[in-house]
Amino acid sequence: MAELVEREGRYFLIGELDRETVPVLWQGRNQQMPQQSPLVLDLSELTRVDSAGMAMLIHIAQDYQKNGVDFSVTNPPQQLVTLLRLSHAEGLLPTV
Repeated sequence: MAELVEREGRYFLIGELDRETVPVLWQGRNQQMPQQSPLVLDLSELTRVDSAGMAMLIHIAQDYQKNGVDFSVTNPPQQLVTLLRLSHAEGLLPTV
């Protein structure tokens, strides 16, 4: 299971972000995700991510951008970097 945690003003996505955990996170995203701008989501504590997790992160980034929120991720795990590269989607997920 993946969860969103706030620590001292920083937001972390922790655990596994895959086809089994994405539906729960996706349904609760509007209540769980902060609306501050800029918003940087730290992915350093993700232990697993698959293509469903990648797609969810891209959709969240697009939703935030549509609403004028400066959204990016930091510390993406190598698994996510590889998925983005293989999918030619590197530019769809802003990374700092």
